[in-house]
Amino acid sequence: MEGTPEIDPRLLEILVCPLTKAPLRYDRQAQELISEEAGLAYPIRDGIPIMLVDEARPLGDEEPATKRLPSP
Repeated sequence: MEGTPEIDPRLLEILVCPLTKAPLRYDRQAQELISEEAGLAYPIRDGIPIMLVDEARPLGDEEPATKRLPSP
């Protein structure tokens, strides 16, 4: 994606979901880190992953996730 800061691959190797401690999948197009286990997408803003559960968006039904968090 042009004009989008790249994430350091070494950083991606060590980051995990703060909720489940599971590995994350990098979605370059959406600029998000996906936690399949938690069913959450953590945003990346200006090249910085925002690893706060409160900032994450729930994955929609059409998006893959093995577990979903209950709605509040």
